[in-house]
Amino acid sequence: MDETAVPLFRQIAALIEDTIVDGSLDVGERAPSTTELSAFHQINPATARRGLTLLLDAGVLEKRRGMGMFVTHRARAIILERRRAEFAGTYIVPLVDEAAKLGMSREQLATLAERVAESRGLYE
Repeated sequence: MDETAVPLFRQIAALIEDTIVDGSLDVGERAPSTTELSAFHQINPATARRGLTLLLDAGVLEKRRGMGMFVTHRARAIILERRRAEFAGTYIVPLVDEAAKLGMSREQLATLAERVAESRGLYE
């Protein structure tokens, strides 16, 4: 999907999720504030707030009155569970559809997937 087609507040939420998944932002740590996000990304504070609210509603962040929002103990598991559930529809279906349009066989697609995975160190 074209990233510009994804609403900005969802892109902000995804960026924070990525930092949680890769460990840059750990359990119990404070997430960037609305003000920090809006200043850094040069966006409207309401947009940043919407991104944070998505994560709050999902249980990824928790609000501590007067202190900000913090990463919950289940944040990483929540994110991974949702992303795994969405994986096939988001990535595999479009991949298979495009391979079919190109006239690729199952074997060609599987071989290509193996080569790419190996080049990315997936099987090391």
